[in-house]
Amino acid sequence: MTGWRGRQVQNDKSRSWTVVGCWLPKILLILLAFVPAAWPQSEPAALDAEQIVQRLMERNQQRAAALQHYIGKRSYHLEYHGFPSSAEATMDVEVNFDAPASKQFTIVSATGSKLIQNRVFHRLLESEEQAGDSSNRKHTELSPENYDFSLAGTEGTNYLLNVEPKVESKFLYRGKIWVDAHDFAVTRIEAQPARSPSFWTTKSEIHHTYQKVDNVFYLPKENKTVTSVRLGGVATLTIEYGSYHVTAAQPVALARKPVTSREGFGWPDGEFSSELANFRR
Repeated sequence: MTGWRGRQVQNDKSRSWTVVGCWLPKILLILLAFVPAAWPQSEPAALDAEQIVQRLMERNQQRAAALQHYIGKRSYHLEYHGFPSSAEATMDVEVNFDAPASKQFTIVSATGSKLIQNRVFHRLLESEEQAGDSSNRKHTELSPENYDFSLAGTEGTNYLLNVEPKVESKFLYRGKIWVDAHDFAVTRIEAQPARSPSFWTTKSEIHHTYQKVDNVFYLPKENKTVTSVRLGGVATLTIEYGSYHVTAAQPVALARKPVTSREGFGWPDGEFSSELANFRR
């Protein structure tokens, strides 16, 4: 009797595992349907540099035409170490953007070196406020008119492009850009000025990243510029962007009218400038 019952229990277990085995693939399919993000995304489509840049400019124009107004916050921080002494300063700023390219800044707080605040931070804000009305913006935008592009490969879901300026200008840069393969937006820049804007600088490295806001617009996330000064000093400027709130925008699909240069076309906000180059304690 004990042996028969034992065999019966074993058979019952076998049938149970058989039933589970039949349902397991269906259960997995149901679960996987709810977690598509867990799977790796597909590789970017095979496009050449010219096609990528063309789509980048078209999508940039659409996003720029759609973006009407936003508010945000920034934190500027500059550290200088070298001759004749070290210095440091921080400034927090609120920004109001109005289409097509107007920006107004309100300083919330500032600490540290007054020299850095006045010679670097204030002048960076002033130059950016004036940039929207400057005809020179066309000569600094990321376009085939100003740059030569070559495809360096792909990295994740981004195209990686080499960028070479056609003119040795302090307002242009050379380096690499990362372009999102789905949205065709610049997500990262690693570059150096095409020409030093000042006798006092020997080298400058720009590291800039963008973030996607409201699942549509690509706005600055962080800018870090490291500048070597001829007398032996090093200045590191870091700008952190955040708290974006888009208060007015059109659907991007409807915003197809060509527009002039705006967000995402030229130098990134907080670009390397002659003010930073000429800063000396």
